[in-house]
Amino acid sequence: MARLRLGPIEDDKPVKISIELPASVHRDLLAYAQAHATETGLIKPMPVERLIPPMIERFMAADRGFIRRPKNG
Repeated sequence: MARLRLGPIEDDKPVKISIELPASVHRDLLAYAQAHATETGLIKPMPVERLIPPMIERFMAADRGFIRRPKNG
């Protein structure tokens, strides 16, 4: 089985936002949460709200166009 890109998730003080997701994306997030729990040895999956921020963070860190942009712009 291929390793997931999302590793352990650190605790940090969150900033609350609200978003709407298509049902299919929510189902995929639930499945990903289960796979993540299995791979990282968690007893139960994390809530998807805890998975989304590190996913976005890793997405932006891998986006070459975003990385090349000036930091103050």
